[in-house]
Parts: sequence; C-alpha cells; structure tokens
Amino acid sequence: MSNVALYLNPEAFDTKQPALMGRQAAGEGFLRGYLRYSQAQAYEFWNVANRSIETLEDFVRGIAPITKDVTWISRQDRSALARAGNLYLPSPGLAKEAWARATIKGQNSYGISAVTHTTASANVTDMLADIITAPVEPWDSLICTSTAVRASIELQLEAVRADLEARLGATRFPNPQLVTIPLGVNVDDFATTAELRSSWRATLNIPADAVVVLYVGRFNFHAKMNPIPMAMALENAAKASGKTIAWVQAGWAGNAAEERAYHEETKRFCPSILYRVVDGRKPDTRFSIWSVGDIFLSLSDNIQETFGLTPVEAMAAGIPCVVSDWDGYRDTVRHGVDGFRAATYAPRSGAGNDLAYRHACGWLSYDAYVGAASQLTAVDVGEASEALIRLVDNPDLRRKMGAAAQERARGVFDWSVIIPQYEALWAEMSAKRKAASPASPPRRDLAANPRRLDPFSLFGGYATEWLTGSTVLVLTPGQSWNSIEELLNAQLATYGGFALPNKNELKEVFDLLSQLRQATAADLVASISAARRPFVERGLLWLAKYQVVTILPRSTHIVVTTGTR
Repeated sequence: MSNVALYLNPEAFDTKQPALMGRQAAGEGFLRGYLRYSQAQAYEFWNVANRSIETLEDFVRGIAPITKDVTWISRQDRSALARAGNLYLPSPGLAKEAWARATIKGQNSYGISAVTHTTASANVTDMLADIITAPVEPWDSLICTSTAVRASIELQLEAVRADLEARLGATRFPNPQLVTIPLGVNVDDFATTAELRSSWRATLNIPADAVVVLYVGRFNFHAKMNPIPMAMALENAAKASGKTIAWVQAGWAGNAAEERAYHEETKRFCPSILYRVVDGRKPDTRFSIWSVGDIFLSLSDNIQETFGLTPVEAMAAGIPCVVSDWDGYRDTVRHGVDGFRAATYAPRSGAGNDLAYRHACGWLSYDAYVGAASQLTAVDVGEASEALIRLVDNPDLRRKMGAAAQERARGVFDWSVIIPQYEALWAEMSAKRKAASPASPPRRDLAANPRRLDPFSLFGGYATEWLTGSTVLVLTPGQSWNSIEELLNAQLATYGGFALPNKNELKEVFDLLSQLRQATAADLVASISAARRPFVERGLLWLAKYQVVTILPRSTHIVVTTGTR
C-alpha cells in the first residue's frame, strides 16, 4: 500500500496546454518523480476530475510508466482516503479540504498535505488566511517550496491570528505544520549534447564563437519578470567584453500582441545582442533547448514567484546561472559556486498599503497588482552585468560553475532526493494523528486587513535590502534626463504607472541628484508634498531598477546558502 493518495486532476499536471504555467511544469515533474522513486508498494490516486479510469491511466502513462498496482478513489469517496492515511494536494487548498474532511467527520482518518506555488493572488491569500479558521489539525501540513515563501506565509498567518484575537477574543488556533521542501527536477531529463547544441545554433543562426545566454519562461513582464534589466545587463556585458553574445529567449506569451510588445521593447535596450526567440512550450524544445546555452539568466522581480524552477533546470543541464537574489532563487543558486546572484531592493514595509487596498477593493487586477509591485522592485543591474562579464570572458569558470551546479541539482533537487522527503513527511503526519491540540500563538501587531497585507511587508523578506530614509543613492555615470524620458516611453518600464512618480517629480529628483555627489532617500524626497512623498520615495527604486541611479549597499549582503529544509 501507499502512505498517501494523490489528488489527480490532469489540469494540475498537464504541460501540453497552450497557456503553460509553472505550477503545471512542477506538477508534471512531481508526478514523474513519484512514479519513478516512491517506495510505496502500490499507488493510490483520487479521481477528483471524475474522468474515466482508462483516460486517467493513459494520461499518467504519458508522464511515466506505471510499474505498480493502482487503486483509484472516486471523487465522492473521501472516506476511502483513510486507507492511505494522507492526501496530497498540488495546491495550497488545505483549508477547503479540511472543511470537507470535517463534514464527513473524518478529522482523525487522514492527514492533508498541500503545497505552495504562487501565493500573491487574492484567491491564494484567502486560501492561506482561511487555514486559521478552518478545522486544520496538527497532522496536516503546508509544504513551502522556499524559505522566502515560508516566511511570507508565516507573516500572513500571524496577521490573521492577531486580528481574530483582537476583534473576537480568539485564543485557540489550528497549528498545521509548515515544512520547506523544494521543487525538484528529473536531472537526466535535462542532459545536453553537442549534437543538439550544434543543431540549435544552426537553426537560430548563431555564430560558432558567440556566447549564448539563455532565458526560459513566460514572456510576461507584469506577472513574471521585467526583461529590460536583463537586456541592460547583457548590453553592458557585450560592450565591456567585446564578445558576441546571443540571447535565446525560450518561452511563450498570453497572446500574439503581448509577445510582440514584449520583444520589440526589450530589443531596444540591448541593440548589441543577437536576439533569438523560441517557442518554449513544445515538448521537444522544453528539454532540448538547454543544450544551446552557455549561461542562464533570470532576474526575477515579481512577488508572484515563490521558488523559480528554471534556474534548477539550468543547473541540471550544467549551465551556470546569473539570477536575482530573490525568493526561492536564494535557496537554489549558491553565489560564487553555481553562478551569481544580483542584489534586489524593495520598498520598505508599509509603502504598498495603497496597492493592497486597491487590489482588495477589486480596482486592481492581479496582473496590475503584481506588475506595480514589480516596477518598484529593483535588481542591481551593475552586479548582474559584472557577473555576466566574468562568465562571458572565462569559459573555464563557466565549466567549473556548471559542473558544481549540476552536482548540486543531482544531490539536492533531483526527485530521487525530494520524493523521500515527501514520504518521510507523510509518515510523520501519520504518527502525529493523535497528537495534542496546538498551543495558542502569541499576540502579534495588528494589520488593517490581514487578508490583504501590503506586498512590501508580506514579501519584505524577498529583497536583499529595504529602501529607507538613510539609503544612499548616486547618479549612475553616463545617465541623463534623456535616459528617463526613454524609459517613460517604454510600456514595459511604465506598466503600473499610477504607483510611480509623475514626470515633474522625477525631474525634480534628477536635478537635485545631479547637483549632489550623493544623497539619502530622505533628502531626495524632502521637498515633495507630504501626499506625494511616498510615491517619489518608491520611485527612487524605479530609477535604480533601470540603472538611472545606483544604490550604495550598506554592507556585503549576498551570502552562500546551503540546505533547503
């Protein structure tokens, strides 16, 4: 028998859909890994999609061979989940399932393990907040894919607890187990070959002496990451190194118009780069494209990201990474070992309450909400440029870091290593099933709306540093007012414009900083009206995001990380 029943709706594991999402790629990888490496004597699947067994078996076999007996649990038969003892959900829907379990009076019959993917949407933040009022038990768990997302979830849950305590006098709260287990990859699926490398270079018309920088992921500047800082870093690297650099972007967009705008605007900021685009959804492309790359580049700046699977896929392919020091990337890429992480800067906690309020009221769509937060998050383009230059100029360093990355991927992130962690968790959950009631948590500071926290508070742990009044900024050499005007004419740089300073305010800050050698953030916004000062303060990070100004870090702040649980 198994010690878990897997929720099986093909939608959560199907990577052949036109609108491919990261959670589906992660789900497919998990299911393939489970079928390959589970120590269970048999498999148990919960047919929540209510499909025919023949259809589901064909779907599962399309992911990996079925080598053990399978028991199918019908959608309505929750009591049968007790046979396995645990249920695995490929989503954060712990609270909803806990209520369903309580309805059948089955709290002691099985444990629930849910997993995080994107946690910034209103739907998911509600799902997380509902954990506090749902009949969740100590033998339930929420699997967090990175230390950063785990910290944000802890903050969310603490805010809900504090609110209920203050308003309702609540003193007893459920205490589900939060566990950090990273997403995994099947490392052998990302094996590269010289033949594929030559074939892709020929297909994409890339010269033999070019250094190929690869990006894999969605072409979505508001809900994935903004490509302009990546383009700027590559342009800097090309000019500094004198080498021919090709940028292969393997991905997909929501529609043709979005994709056209994404690439047209991005190319304006890297005119020296050989720009190549590949549809990354095709099954043969998803795994073969890695052979073309010498360096992987991904400067994530979006709160919708929680883990970031593509850097691990690059590591599995033996490619050194240049990534932002952001969310789950911090757990995967070891700075100076597997590649480099560039510093990130976000507004101070409390600077995004208007974004949270607008999103809570329904005035901001999810894309507009995360897109505005992204525009106010700066990745250090200078650090990314320096990392790219080092790797472009040094093939031996690329090989050394790529080998270290591949070794780490196999030893830490291969599903053969991750699946035993899941099975150990499920065994632990079963052992806790008769544990005592959870202790009441301590009182916390109250939030105005614990279900819609300021994104720069909720996700404050993602960035390397917060911008404060004492943060020192300098004008980046070679920048002029024309640099700002060019950015103001770029859709990718002005998305979420309501959250940015207006043109006159930017001119006032630019003129002041031009007169001074350096200035603090407080000095730069001192003359701005009180009502507009928060917008201009945040706008300093917009200027830093696109290299108009440079932030002087307080100290050495990128550290080597190990361990993920």
